[in-house]
Amino acid sequence: MTGTATVATGSGATRLWRRELAGYPTNAARVLNLTIVVLATITLYYQFYLAGAVATRIIAEYQMSFVYYVNISVIGYILGAAASFTAGLADRYGRANIVTVGLLLTGLLCLFAIPHAGSKLTFGIAFIAVGVVEGIILVATPALIRDFSPQLGRASAMGFWTLGPVLGSLVVSIMVSTSSNTRPWQDQYIICGVVGLVIFALAAVGLRELAPGLRDQLMVSSRDRALIEARAKGIDIAGSLRNPFRQMLKPDIIASAFAISVFLIIYYLAVGFFPVFFQTVYGYTLSEANALGNWFWGFDALALLVIGFLSDLIRVRKPFMLVGAILAIVFTVIFTIKATDPHTSYNTFVVLLILISVFLGVAYAPWMASFTETVERRNPALTATGLAVWGLVIRIVIALAVFFVPLVVNSVTPLVDSGPQVQAIASGQDPNLSPAENATVKAIAANPAAAATSGPLDANVQTALKYLQANAPAVMKAAADSPKQWQTYFWVAVGGEVAFIPFIFVMAGFWDPRKARKQEHEHEVWVEAEMAKLHAD
Repeated sequence: MTGTATVATGSGATRLWRRELAGYPTNAARVLNLTIVVLATITLYYQFYLAGAVATRIIAEYQMSFVYYVNISVIGYILGAAASFTAGLADRYGRANIVTVGLLLTGLLCLFAIPHAGSKLTFGIAFIAVGVVEGIILVATPALIRDFSPQLGRASAMGFWTLGPVLGSLVVSIMVSTSSNTRPWQDQYIICGVVGLVIFALAAVGLRELAPGLRDQLMVSSRDRALIEARAKGIDIAGSLRNPFRQMLKPDIIASAFAISVFLIIYYLAVGFFPVFFQTVYGYTLSEANALGNWFWGFDALALLVIGFLSDLIRVRKPFMLVGAILAIVFTVIFTIKATDPHTSYNTFVVLLILISVFLGVAYAPWMASFTETVERRNPALTATGLAVWGLVIRIVIALAVFFVPLVVNSVTPLVDSGPQVQAIASGQDPNLSPAENATVKAIAANPAAAATSGPLDANVQTALKYLQANAPAVMKAAADSPKQWQTYFWVAVGGEVAFIPFIFVMAGFWDPRKARKQEHEHEVWVEAEMAKLHAD
């Protein structure tokens, strides 16, 4: 059906702030709004996830410990959780302005604040600020997607929304993997800051949202549009928004949010720590480690789109969630076992990461659709509030999960801080030494007894040998311990995937496509009857 994309209030310059549509938009306008929302989501996650891809460079430049770096992320997740919860106010004050202002703030932070941070404290404050804004957008953008998407197309629409974090990660891995290993990491932030401001300009001009009377109702299919627009004229908006969090803090909503949070532990490990893992355990370069992400995120994005379409076509969500969870468990277990095998090849990791990402996508796109439908089952007027509960829960769970990473994997700091220099000295490739000095150091490092017959050692050689003596034992121990420590944490991620399965049963939706189609038919009959009553009146 077509409609008129009329702005309810404001024109000209005021359209930059007053963005409500009085009627459902035309298909072209709807697609434009959905596209802007997806682009905004991709950009925000690109900005937030970039730190994980260049973490080893950040740690080295600011001489911060791995624990310090992780704690910055933890604080960002916690404050982002609080921001996500307060973003439930989008039900009362709207979504579009939240997204637009958020893009402006993160664009400025990435373009100016982070690249010019003079200390690890300054960097941490700017990075945390990005996380807080991203926590708000986590609620506002899927709420916009839901508003413009009837239930029968919800999984496809949510598949597009979930492209945001996935394609944001893919953009990060492509940008870092294709750049020079010697290029300053700050350049990556300058680029993503410019991109953020471009998308901000697009959102400022083009992003709109439905008026409360329209978005606060349940829309099963596009055929409901005329009925909803008619009812919107008399809907009690204030009444539907009364005590919002009391209405949304219900067992099915909280349990579903917790389930997906623990299910995605492996996803957040991939975002924040896979580059660190592959660089410190397998010795891959920054580009090689991030190139693995190209495979992971690319296939994840493809799975989200395909499965979202199939879920809408078949009319069910839960079977996809169950199959995706089971197969994600299988391939995460295989990956976890292979993580301690030094002979695991690069191509083996490519295949395993592709399979994990595909089945994460198989479960996640239908889950997003089912979760919004579970919220609508309680009150369709409080979609943003329900998503705020999800945002709060997922960020608390991920903050806790990330907090324990350096406690379990305590080998990263010596490997990042001292590992490259120890390796360079021991292999005779220290750029601070001459070829003759490198040859002397390499010989003595391989055979300490050779020091007695090598004659007097110059100051540079003595300094290099002292560095080896002071740091090589810790680096060697960390290199031996690191694979097992990471494997322990990957097992935690497997446990989260297993815990997800029982909570599928508390969510809205059918297992049997026949029952879903029967309910759809009954709803169409009801809509026709309601329209007949309106015409009679």
